[in-house]
Amino acid sequence: MNNFTRLNNIVGWAIFAVALLTYTLTVEPTASFWDCGEFIACSYKLQVPHPAGAPLFLLIGRMASLLAGGDVTKVALMVNMVSVIASAFTILFMFWTISLLARKVFGKKGDDLNTTEIILVLGASAVGSLVYAFSDSFWFSAVEAEVYGMSSFFTAIVIWAAFRWENIEDEAQANRFLIFTAYLVGLSIGVHLLNLVTIPALGLVYYYKKAKKITWKGGIIAFLVGLVVLGVVNVGVITGFPSLGFTFEKLFVNTFGMPFSSGIIFFVILLVGGLAYGIFYTQKRGMVIANTALISFAFVLIGYSSYTIALIRSNYNPPINENNPSNVLNYVSYLKREQYGSRPLLYGPVFTGKLESIENGEPIYKMGKDKYEVYDYKPNYIWGPNSESLLPRMWSSEHQQLYRKEMGLAEGQKPTLFTNIGYMMKRQMGYMYWRYFAWNFWGRSSDIEGAGPTNILESKDNLPPAIKENRGRTNFFGLPVILGILGLLYHYFRRERDALVMFLLFLLTGVGLVVYLNSPPVEPRERDYIYVGSFYIWAIWVGIGVMGLFDYVLKFIKNSQARAVGATVLGLAVPLIMLPQTWKGHDRSGRYHQVDFAKNLLNSCAPNAILFTGGDNDTFPLWYVQEVEGFRTDVRVCNLSLLGTDWYCEQMKRKTYQSEALPITFTTDQLLSGVNDQIPFVERLSDPINLKDYLELVKKNDPAIQIPLTTGESINSLPSDSLFLNYDVEAVKKMGFVPKQFEPYLTGQITWNIGKRDLLKNDLMQLEMIAQNNWKRPIYFAGTLANDNYLNLKDYMQLEGYAYRLLPIKVSQGDDGFANTDIMYDNMLKKMAWRGMDNPNVYYDSETYLKVPIITARLAFLRLADQLVREEKKTKAKEVLDYANKVLPDNVIPYDQLCTNYVMYYFEVGDSKKAMEIAETITKRADGNLAYFTQKAGQKSAEWMPDNIQDYLQINLRNLQVIANICSRNNQEAAAKRYEAIYNKYYSRVAE
Repeated sequence: MNNFTRLNNIVGWAIFAVALLTYTLTVEPTASFWDCGEFIACSYKLQVPHPAGAPLFLLIGRMASLLAGGDVTKVALMVNMVSVIASAFTILFMFWTISLLARKVFGKKGDDLNTTEIILVLGASAVGSLVYAFSDSFWFSAVEAEVYGMSSFFTAIVIWAAFRWENIEDEAQANRFLIFTAYLVGLSIGVHLLNLVTIPALGLVYYYKKAKKITWKGGIIAFLVGLVVLGVVNVGVITGFPSLGFTFEKLFVNTFGMPFSSGIIFFVILLVGGLAYGIFYTQKRGMVIANTALISFAFVLIGYSSYTIALIRSNYNPPINENNPSNVLNYVSYLKREQYGSRPLLYGPVFTGKLESIENGEPIYKMGKDKYEVYDYKPNYIWGPNSESLLPRMWSSEHQQLYRKEMGLAEGQKPTLFTNIGYMMKRQMGYMYWRYFAWNFWGRSSDIEGAGPTNILESKDNLPPAIKENRGRTNFFGLPVILGILGLLYHYFRRERDALVMFLLFLLTGVGLVVYLNSPPVEPRERDYIYVGSFYIWAIWVGIGVMGLFDYVLKFIKNSQARAVGATVLGLAVPLIMLPQTWKGHDRSGRYHQVDFAKNLLNSCAPNAILFTGGDNDTFPLWYVQEVEGFRTDVRVCNLSLLGTDWYCEQMKRKTYQSEALPITFTTDQLLSGVNDQIPFVERLSDPINLKDYLELVKKNDPAIQIPLTTGESINSLPSDSLFLNYDVEAVKKMGFVPKQFEPYLTGQITWNIGKRDLLKNDLMQLEMIAQNNWKRPIYFAGTLANDNYLNLKDYMQLEGYAYRLLPIKVSQGDDGFANTDIMYDNMLKKMAWRGMDNPNVYYDSETYLKVPIITARLAFLRLADQLVREEKKTKAKEVLDYANKVLPDNVIPYDQLCTNYVMYYFEVGDSKKAMEIAETITKRADGNLAYFTQKAGQKSAEWMPDNIQDYLQINLRNLQVIANICSRNNQEAAAKRYEAIYNKYYSRVAE
């Protein structure tokens, strides 16, 4: 091993150690919010998560979970460490990739480099890899159990393998390396599909090495061939093979009368046999390229075969079994990701499009007794004139007002091709890509959703409290952008071909994905992690920028070695500036509330409860604590987003752990996709209808409730906006869950107006469970649900913590249910956990933690205190308020707009000192925020979206107004006048 090779390995592993240590010290100790809880639960027991499933990630996660040594509370950390290690290896292979590219700039092999060149190569590699290691988006994924850390690893190793292959001179060894690269691509499919977009650009690497004469025409052809290969893998293999396999399956089962799965087995045998014959034939004939291509394709399939895990595990009916891919039909649907639907790409409808009719499209099959039967057809939408456009970027009918506001379209005005392109450039590329790019290499103004790039010239002393204290704020002074531009230009002038390959990789993994994904204007959360591939390429150019510093900027230093050291030191200043700033916004150590939040929600429920939840963050953490930690497995978590699917309804009909099957009497055929997915409201009755009778009519498809469609078919409808449900009063009394003081309100019937609205399948299933349950099991609605999910039943609900319990009595108290103080006090103060919420060293970001989890907690405390005050239990109310401020103190969880109510209730319980203390804190903060944002409101700035500014103005003005009114009502006139004066000062600025 020569000197350079040894140094390259030593420094590379040292950078790996830096990354590994950084991520290990900042890793989340348990399950994060969003998909992480689901992935950890599915890794621990090899269950089936949402498509595309990430089976390779699950297998590795399962092996990592064994290292927990039987301590289930450490399982999440072990699976999180998979991302930590994969991310550290990403940095290692990035280092070696930059090293390869830098050596090519000098046109030398490693053992031919002189000392100056060695310093530059290692310095460039260290700078580029550390900049990426400390970048915002990559670090975020590196410390949690999501697939993006491992996905980045496969991107890094595939790019490294391609450039490493280019340096191999022995033909046989080079071909073996190509096969290895193909295997990596196949394995990467079992993690995430983002890696595939690198294929077209890497096709140029092959062309540049193999072509005897390099031409632009040849390069374009090579790139197009790469696109074809991408299409073959993405469309032909990933979705095409499942479709083709089902074609054989139908032929064998429906035509030949053979057993289920026989066609798929034949297809697999045919595919494997055909590949084997092709490999044997091409080898025998000496067709090296064809043979290598076929073997490479075979290894892609071997990697892709990790998806058989979903089929195998699904047949064991695990508790988490999304899409139930246990048979050919469901497995094909799972692999094709059909549940996500599709978006128009090159041509399709825009949001103003008028739907003329719906025709029957492809047939939808179900498994009959001995063959596949057609039970429905996919809809084929026929659009009216001028409803479709080339490049339809503005396609979502749910976001019409956002489109119009963004592009200045009048009501009824149709977007043109140029309007679509303008929207793509402004919103999709500007807001949804370049803003994220700026976060990573320029600076991020805050961790608030919609935050733009930092104003790098703005002094921190000028910032308001809300931003100055925000740990998500970074300022890199634009140095990674400047050094990256220098590296890009230097790379182009010194190695044009390599620069072109890298530029194509940058485009394909960045703006190319923007065009392909065609995202709606609003997403559930920030999607910067999608584009980390392009940030990876830019960081490589940041590293190569060190060589640009050497050649262009530091020419005045005559000693070449000193100049190389100087360029390296200047370059290393960039990641050193980034590290402490990014650290504070990515240090998740000591953070446990995502798991405590899940436990608190479950502990809000009585034993053997049914709990309706809505989104990812009030479901996946609950899955984690039940599946991994075995916590409150008596509660059946019922996700309403999934309850609209047939497979999930079927799973709810089975016993799971300590939870009995849910009371759903609809048969499998009555739950199939396309059947009762949406029952339209067509008012024909003014009186309430019996819920149980109505559900029986739906099951029978009774003509009494059906309406005709233009296709000649009939579907079920909802004929009234009011429902009633009868119950046995004496039986309910014996169950003992209705408080004694409310037993006189038991009438034997609940009657309510559900609203003039269509019923979706999940609504139908909720009503079914309510009707069939007969009050035997407690039914709860999570306090995090959207209003529609409560089915207008709030008048019959009792708040017991983080969840509302459905009761057979109506207790009118506003429109938000009745708070049962006895149960709620016990739940909130004795059964709930608040680990780390009073630790100022723990970071809680503004979007995930300071919104739903904290709002849910504070709202519950306030509802409890309010009801205690109403019941004249003021001592107990003060205890609740004090406890809330103890577990959620302002120095860790800053007071939000709900906390103005603390002021009111502290006055109510007689603690004026505490009330004024909170009022002063909120007012001082509002004064600083308004001074800053009223100034920003009159300026155009990329740093703050208009919505961000308006939110700050409205919230802080409201806080001042509310506190002034509360103080005035409680004889604090001097303070009230002072607060009102502050309010008037800023309100007049806003009103100008």
